[in-house]
Amino acid sequence: MRKNIASKLLIVCCLLVMVSCKARKQVLVARKADSSAKPVDNKMSSKLNAIRAKQVNFNTFSGKAKTKLNINGNSNDVTLNIRIERDKRIWVSITAILGVEAARALITPDSILLINRLQGVYLRKPFSYVYKYASTQVNYKTLESLLIGNAVPELVNEKAELTNADGNTTLSGSLQDLLYKLVLGADLKVTQTNLSNQSEGQSLQVTNNSFIQATNRVMPSQIDIASVVKDKKIQVNLHYTKADFDVQQEYPFNIPANYEPAK
Repeated sequence: MRKNIASKLLIVCCLLVMVSCKARKQVLVARKADSSAKPVDNKMSSKLNAIRAKQVNFNTFSGKAKTKLNINGNSNDVTLNIRIERDKRIWVSITAILGVEAARALITPDSILLINRLQGVYLRKPFSYVYKYASTQVNYKTLESLLIGNAVPELVNEKAELTNADGNTTLSGSLQDLLYKLVLGADLKVTQTNLSNQSEGQSLQVTNNSFIQATNRVMPSQIDIASVVKDKKIQVNLHYTKADFDVQQEYPFNIPANYEPAK
């Protein structure tokens, strides 16, 4: 079973597309409209600018998340240590039983690298490998945004349909064959992201809950991801127990000389 856990890391990274410092107590944030902000009219350009301004701005991110992976009914509890250097790389370490590292991944806008320590193999693929599991509209920035709780940049565009109801703002539309709906709360933080490609049998729903204060930023501590790709059903429930922004960190990734390419 532990070998299966290591193999699942690559699938999770494709479908979504720890720094050594003292852990901080998480403080839940009551989400409400920002009363100090200037009034925003309903003109599309003004609203989009307001949404962009409310997204988390950062250079680096470090998080530790208790995570439940469920792939086609097979469930495992693991811990993900995630480090991000914005627009450059996402580093992920996955540990399971007794804190033993099962796998490590390094994702860049151009490539995906995975070490499976339990089997002594590695995988090296171009980023386009994710298109076996996800729409071609999904890119590196999509995965980076979802892990932070930000709006996927391509969805905040002038061609979207904008609606307001019950204090929420919804942007919906299509990007070629990809249908999307982005739901934001009164504070313009993302509550839900929906992506679907009916012709390819693909859908992705990401729900953000339990917003916290992390290094003077507001982000979700609970991110629930549900993905369907034809006959594959994947659920990933992340609960961040630690989150820090703009701290100095490293992204160690070396393939041992005795490891072989995965088949």
